[in-house]
Amino acid sequence: MAGVAAIIVAAGRGTRAGHDLPKQFWPIGGETMLRRALSPFVNHAEVGCVQAVIRPEDQERFRSSTAGFDILPPAFGGVTRQASVRAGLEALQPSNPYIVLIHDAARPFASAALVSRAIAAAENTGAAIPALPVTDTIKMVDPAGFVGATLDRSALRTVQTPQAFVYQPLLVAHRRATAEARDDFTDDAALAEWAGMKVTIFPGELGNIKITNTDDFARAESITAASLGDIRIGTGIDVHAFGPGNQVTLGGVRMPHTQTLVGHSDADVGLHALTDAILGALADGDIGAHFPPSDPQWRGASSDRFLAFAADRVKARGGRIAHLDLTIVCESPKVGPHRDAMRDRIARLAGIEASRVAVKATTSEKLGFTGRGEGIAAYATATIRLPWS
Repeated sequence: MAGVAAIIVAAGRGTRAGHDLPKQFWPIGGETMLRRALSPFVNHAEVGCVQAVIRPEDQERFRSSTAGFDILPPAFGGVTRQASVRAGLEALQPSNPYIVLIHDAARPFASAALVSRAIAAAENTGAAIPALPVTDTIKMVDPAGFVGATLDRSALRTVQTPQAFVYQPLLVAHRRATAEARDDFTDDAALAEWAGMKVTIFPGELGNIKITNTDDFARAESITAASLGDIRIGTGIDVHAFGPGNQVTLGGVRMPHTQTLVGHSDADVGLHALTDAILGALADGDIGAHFPPSDPQWRGASSDRFLAFAADRVKARGGRIAHLDLTIVCESPKVGPHRDAMRDRIARLAGIEASRVAVKATTSEKLGFTGRGEGIAAYATATIRLPWS
């Protein structure tokens, strides 16, 4: 049983004029809104599994947006948000969590602290929602546009997601609503109240904005630019010699060859160069400092672990990898037929989209050790973005 599960509802069709994509797949600061909405749950130590709810026709976009994430296969949503949440709840039955968090993909800036508060509140009360006090004066207006009354704002709150509940009672409430043809609830708290559950509030976040229109996107872009404005570039170089064998590993992909690369690990020059490039951008030593060749535990190790480690170091600093560029220098094997597989593998290890990975190859025109077929060289550049400290 997973203690805590999260459902991210992303089955809407919200579009703006002139844009063909549903808004959850629009880019914000170089990442789709959906990926940003998923991140605080995927990376949260207390969240055991993450269930996204999408439309069937969005599966390819979903796969691209979630590259590198350890999440459940998507569930397919319904016509209403309520139906989509129920689809997510039903999909979680094999996991049988105790707590479930319901979050909208249209809120891409929820923090890890907000997720922690949601979990704690649900554990304490069984049903809880993030809320903010109303600071503006609120008027009731009739259909003709005349003010009918001024409301006491001290008793009012604006409500956000993630909303947090004990899983089984919420699932039962959703099933009952479906059976009674009630499909008009605008959030899960309203449905829970109708089912007789007592719902409490916990502090929301001003930054946890909901993206609904073009102005919201402009605001979101300014938020990401300000928060990740420390742009770093690092470079990495690696060389390995050929030895007896029948295959090489380049960019995480094995390919047949008349020789193999010799090294303490699997001698993947591409992943080694990329690892050093990321560590260089972080000013965090190099691959030898973190994985010394004198240490026998790294003998024959897959270089996948090295690149994933470097990517995790970026995440630990609150940053993200913006772009990876790899150039391989060799006479053989031919890299071209394996280029896309290498890009996909590197992207998965780094937790980014394949569109952010470039893999190129060239020969040295028969010059030098690569030209003589004695080994392979790799050159890499990593561009990362970190918060200003």
